[in-house]
Amino acid sequence: MAQKKTSLSSFQLRGLIAATFTPFRADGGLHLARVKPVIDAVIAQGAAGLYVCGSTGEGPLLTTEERLLLAEASVKAAAGRVPVVVQVGHNSIVEARRIAAHAQTIGADAISATPPGYFKPDSMDTFLACMAEVAGGAPKLPFYYYHIPVLTGVRFDMIEFLRLGGSRIPTLRGIKFSDATLHEMLACIEFDGGRYDILFGIDEMLLAGLAFGARGAVGSTYNFAAPLYRRIIAAFERGDVAEARRWQSLSAAMVRIIIGNGGRGGLKAAMALVGADCGTSRLPTVTCTPAQRVKMKQELTELGFFDWTQP
Repeated sequence: MAQKKTSLSSFQLRGLIAATFTPFRADGGLHLARVKPVIDAVIAQGAAGLYVCGSTGEGPLLTTEERLLLAEASVKAAAGRVPVVVQVGHNSIVEARRIAAHAQTIGADAISATPPGYFKPDSMDTFLACMAEVAGGAPKLPFYYYHIPVLTGVRFDMIEFLRLGGSRIPTLRGIKFSDATLHEMLACIEFDGGRYDILFGIDEMLLAGLAFGARGAVGSTYNFAAPLYRRIIAAFERGDVAEARRWQSLSAAMVRIIIGNGGRGGLKAAMALVGADCGTSRLPTVTCTPAQRVKMKQELTELGFFDWTQP
């Protein structure tokens, strides 16, 4: 868990950080009244922090005004119980900086950002300039770069980013590392004596991330299955790798069922299984059909989902 209100250099995110879902009404608009019940359910599941407006939260599909409203509602709902990280990345650096400034104003604990993904930065220098401009909107908040090249199409050497970014981005605190290049993540964790906070972002590979030194992780399924992942962490920490692998295998099977019954929309639909329905998804993410939800619940029940996801 973050050490709230500490210096930028000592801020840390530890444990399972839930990349929260955005509740929508049936008409497709934000359902702000559902934010607190959803966050209450996520915290009850055991999440140690919240990552708002990321890929899971359909952040890139929201308008700027929606993102400001959602961020504010999320910080208010968390009420200091766990740290809140607001993802501020945008194709417009001007808008990203505006969202970052707002995050600082409302009392968020940290910000994170993807790079522009339409007109992509074409050099490390331009990439650093973009991230420095965004982070500069919230000069009092720790900044985490959101490295997810499979979605952004932007892939720079993260060690070089840390080496040069320390001077270009004064608030740089670390990376949300959502990539399977674990050797690169390990190098980032070890860089400069462990100076930076590197968070792993692939739920189905959490055990591998732990083995490579990750101490904090951000993911979608931590919203509704945090108890499963706590079992992975506990088994790993006591040296029972076989038991940790067993639980990780269940995690992978769970994700296959959910994605197989609705794609990205299936992840959001799974929230209803823990009593925190988040409504529809926003195009191009397709909303799970009632039939898909029934089939998903049946297959997850057979897997044991309701036995090992109880807080």
